[in-house]
Parts: sequence; C-alpha cells; structure tokens
Amino acid sequence: MTAPGSDGTREAPGGADGADGADAPAVDPKVAAAVAAAEAAGPANGETVRIDSWIWAVRLIKTRSLGATACRGGHVHVNGERVKPAYSLRIGDEVRLRNEGRERIVVVKRLIRKRVGAPVAAQCYVDNSPPPPPREVVAPAGLRDRGTGRPTKRDRRELERLRGADGAGGLGSRPRGR
Repeated sequence: MTAPGSDGTREAPGGADGADGADAPAVDPKVAAAVAAAEAAGPANGETVRIDSWIWAVRLIKTRSLGATACRGGHVHVNGERVKPAYSLRIGDEVRLRNEGRERIVVVKRLIRKRVGAPVAAQCYVDNSPPPPPREVVAPAGLRDRGTGRPTKRDRRELERLRGADGAGGLGSRPRGR
C-alpha cells in the first residue's frame, strides 16, 4: 500500500476530496494575509505569551501598560484566578477583563504577540461577554438654534436650570461675606 501523493503528485491541503473549505466561512484575502502574518510573528508551538501583551495585541485594551496596570489591579482573571502581567497564557484559557465599566469574557483561540487589526484580532478569541448595557439617550440640554443671537438673562437662567447648574460659583456670581 502506498501513501497518498507518493506517485509524485501533490495532494490538496484538505485531503483527497478537497472539501476543507466547505465548513470554513469565506474570509477576505486581506484578512487572511494579516492572519498569516500575525501567526508568523507569533510564538512557536508550545510557547506562551504574556497576558498583558495578549490583551493589548487583540485590542481588548488600548495600551500594553494599561494591560499591565489592569493585571496588577486585579481586573484580569485567567481561568478564575487573578494574574500578574507576566502570566503565561495558553490556548483554551478563559480570560475575564474588567475595563471601562464592562466585563469582557473571552476564550483564547490563537496566541499573538504583535498588535493586529480588529478583524484579525477578533479571530484570536471567542467572545462570551454579556452584551454591553444600552447607552442612555439623553437629549442635549441647552442647545440653541443657530442665528438666535445672544441669550437673554431669562434664557440663560432657564439653560442653567436645565443643565442642573445652581448658579453658585459661576462667573457672574458675587463673593459673599464682604
């Protein structure tokens, strides 16, 4: 019995039937190239990546130093444990990150060291985060129509009342006690 492709011909990467692309979603060629570049710059098999570097590289946090600060402050947990910035991350770890009033829960799919674009970064983890809370829609208080001129004293007091300012300590107030 001979091995497939032993006759000098090359076998397709997905096997003899060539059906490896049937399950995978269509990927933009630019994104595929960026993923390949990120994997080439990433660690070799068996190697690990620092947690502060990884959360920065996959755009969960804005800067690496903020990632290290979040780790030191106890805002980053891996598999339920608080971690230091130099913690070695592995594929399959669950990372919980509290940042900007929101908790992100992600499972590591790919380890990368260099920061990549958002489409590539999204392929490096599975996001299990709860949906973000809805933003409060607040009507802008005190916007005046263009061309209406300078507000009168009455208009100004109404604007301050809408904005919640009580008028104490403003530019027009007089010092008390003199």
